Amino acid sequence: MIKFTKRIAFIFKFWRFLPFLKDFFLTTEVKIHKKVLGVLMILTYVFFPFDLIPDYLAFLGIIDDLVIATFVLERFIKIAPESLKEKYNL
Repeated sequence: MIKFTKRIAFIFKFWRFLPFLKDFFLTTEVKIHKKVLGVLMILTYVFFPFDLIPDYLAFLGIIDDLVIATFVLERFIKIAPESLKEKYNL
């Protein structure tokens, strides 16, 4: 339950992560293979045609997309260098 609450809070603070993602891809501190992994995660999320819950089910259809997007952003934070995490208080 605590992890679910953290994910919901994470979703509402998504705007904070845009500068983090920009720095993640532009900094030389992040190794190229981690950047490639990040791009692959984003592309997999965007182009993977399978939804756990179909989007036509109003509110419920969006939940699985939010969970996957949150998971991908959490992976970015996990592989980011400590200096970026400290800069953005992550």
